Amino acid sequence: MKIIHISNSNGRGGASIATTRLHKALLDKKCDSSIWVNYKYGNNPRVKTYPNIFQKKISRIKRLLSRIVVRLLKTNNPVLHSPQIFSSPFWLKAINESDADIIHLHWFQNEMISVSDLSKIKKPLVWTLHDMWGFCGAEHISYDRRWREGYLKKNRPVGEGHFDINRWTWIRKKKYWKNPINIITPSDWMKQNVKKSYLMKKWPVYSIPNAIDIKKWKPVDKNLSRKTLKLPNELSLILFGSTSGTKDYHKGFDLLEKSLEKLQNLDEKIGLVIFGEDEPKIKPNFKFPVFYLGFLRNSKSLIDAYSAADLVLIPSRVESFGQVASEANACSCPVVAFNTSGLRTTVRHKFSGYLAKAFDTDDFLKGILWVLNKNNTKLKSNCRKHVLDNFAASKIALKHLELYKKIIKN
Repeated sequence: MKIIHISNSNGRGGASIATTRLHKALLDKKCDSSIWVNYKYGNNPRVKTYPNIFQKKISRIKRLLSRIVVRLLKTNNPVLHSPQIFSSPFWLKAINESDADIIHLHWFQNEMISVSDLSKIKKPLVWTLHDMWGFCGAEHISYDRRWREGYLKKNRPVGEGHFDINRWTWIRKKKYWKNPINIITPSDWMKQNVKKSYLMKKWPVYSIPNAIDIKKWKPVDKNLSRKTLKLPNELSLILFGSTSGTKDYHKGFDLLEKSLEKLQNLDEKIGLVIFGEDEPKIKPNFKFPVFYLGFLRNSKSLIDAYSAADLVLIPSRVESFGQVASEANACSCPVVAFNTSGLRTTVRHKFSGYLAKAFDTDDFLKGILWVLNKNNTKLKSNCRKHVLDNFAASKIALKHLELYKKIIKN
């Protein structure tokens, strides 16, 4: 079976990482899998991008023009907005002329494939939603109900003004997307959202979690990991990590700060470790030490970080899946998160970590203390078992293959 994955890149961002992991898992199952990307990292011959500099420049220009259009919107929602305006004849032709049995769409924003282009793909399609963009307007995360009700003039959020790019993008989706596409969601929460959405409620939808290579992602010696990362042995280390996670509203660092402010008043010998961004000029004002690991660009460094930590903190308001949680658990590191969105799939309460009441910073603190006081061999073993049972790459690949065959047959 020949599968072509369509993704903005094969290297950076949660969706790109999830795509690459699935691609590798399918290769292990002897599938003819490849990834077609806007931005290629490395020299893997199974990753295809633009054939010449001219095409790459056109791609960058489209992305720049798209950003200019987005600036016409005044909104209190700071997340990425993708109008997907400009057609991509190169990708559309390449996809339709390919000999692929299945085209698997992933995160194809940054003007890789436009809203109208999607309706012109003639190959059997499946689309994994790595965020909410598919059934929203231009926004990738929504905190209102427009995606359920339809993007009307009368239900525009208070405080939003100027050009309604979300309504405009949603109307274009409604116009062009007449034929339902097979949808995959990485969590049950995302699946329920698809079913509730105005745009996709009648589309076929399947829930398949993101894959992780359990042979690669496994715990290493804690003392050795701390030595490698130059972290102290005498402290209980709590880990937080996400690209620009301290700045992105949906990652909930402001909620984490409230919990940690209360934690510092307790007699706990802890240290906070942050990865995914450089050390800021103005650091959080905590009484306990804060260590910055910067951008961890390879899996070995991440495995060391998870293995060095006593627990991982995920205070996100919204996660389609929560890949950090599955990575941490694979390394036998418990997770504390809020009982919300896709994290309900990724974390099992009081088995692989602690799910606090949504956005209750007191209960989040309670979860931190629960893990620190219960940091035993059984809990660590549960974390690993949770991943082996639910997210192991070989199992996830088989679930995809089963769906691919069903789509081709139909």
